[in-house]
Amino acid sequence: MSSIPSDFSKIFSLAGEHALITGGGTGLGLAMAQCFIAAGARVTIVGRRPEPLQAACQQLGANAAWLAADITDPARVATLISEAEAKYGPLTILVNNAGVHLKKPAVVTSDAEFQAVIQTHLFAAFTLSREASKGMLARGRGSILFTASMTSFIGMTQVVAYSAAKSAYLGVVRALAAEWSSQGVRVNAIAPGWIQSAMLEKALAGDTARRAKIIGRTPMGRMGEPPDIGWAAVYLCSPAAKFVTGVVLPIDGGASIGF
Repeated sequence: MSSIPSDFSKIFSLAGEHALITGGGTGLGLAMAQCFIAAGARVTIVGRRPEPLQAACQQLGANAAWLAADITDPARVATLISEAEAKYGPLTILVNNAGVHLKKPAVVTSDAEFQAVIQTHLFAAFTLSREASKGMLARGRGSILFTASMTSFIGMTQVVAYSAAKSAYLGVVRALAAEWSSQGVRVNAIAPGWIQSAMLEKALAGDTARRAKIIGRTPMGRMGEPPDIGWAAVYLCSPAAKFVTGVVLPIDGGASIGF
């Protein structure tokens, strides 16, 4: 039996780690980047638009770099990994966080709209995980994290494409964890509840009934804050979680179990 470490800070440290975070320039991705850097990691944030990425890196400091990329382009993903590793060395953490939101009744959601959401959330995340895992598996260590959702667990109206993608994450996490964990690569997910963010505000704009329903079904009676997600991500990628794989951790104030 291993002894309990005497230095508490090291067990939750990400010192020496290099994390690539998609959708890392804003919202929950930026919060995760901030927490990862605070825990000692170097971070490469990825998004489509250079301006928010540049602004985020100015805020994050010297241990952050950015790369502009469309992760729905499979040909770009392979070069993205190599470019990130050229900046900061071998990739040890991948956070699949990039996504798009479509709030629309299912009966008027087009095939193209459905496919675009699935492509960004599901196919892009799998392609990135596959490409990042090649180096991780060769080195025998790594952590891959997916950003799931409350829609991974519960039915919600007007978000059928988003729900399909986030529900599929659960199967991907379990399958990849079963396949890669014995080779040193852990795969997990975080399922944020309703967290204060620009994306959430856009989704709830003008919908006071939906906002009230969210608060009403959350036992803690409030929405979460972005660092709540960031610190949970640090834990799952840290040595403290070295025996944790294939799990989806709700960070939701009890919304997934509340009434």
